[in-house]
Amino acid sequence: MTLRKPLLALLALMASAVVHAQATTLPDGTQVEDYEVGSGAEARKGRTVTVHYTGWLWLQPEEERGRNFDSSRGGEPLTFTLGAGDVIEGWESGIVGMKEGGIRTLTIPPEAGYGAKGKGPVPPNSWMLFEVELIKVR
Repeated sequence: MTLRKPLLALLALMASAVVHAQATTLPDGTQVEDYEVGSGAEARKGRTVTVHYTGWLWLQPEEERGRNFDSSRGGEPLTFTLGAGDVIEGWESGIVGMKEGGIRTLTIPPEAGYGAKGKGPVPPNSWMLFEVELIKVR
């Protein structure tokens, strides 16, 4: 069962949402849930942010749900400028408002992700779930 550990991690993450956070749906359909609200600088458009992240796919059929497709953990964090179009729309909208040290889950619909074309390991019309830790805002 190669999917067991990622699936269990995803289920634990989703279950903790009931206890720790209330989801907010943004205009692009992205849902955000804060697990830890940071205390540092706030991420805003035009600011450069550095994050660690892990991404899972939410696919049909069920045996594909929870498949990890990308992560910066164990490697270098990702640095980009909010609003510059360097990342998918769900990240652009979902990271705005986070504070340094915060951890947030982004549930991103296909329209705010890779859409009908997909990209790399992300099939067309896929929902994605990301856990994002905001390390630095400049």
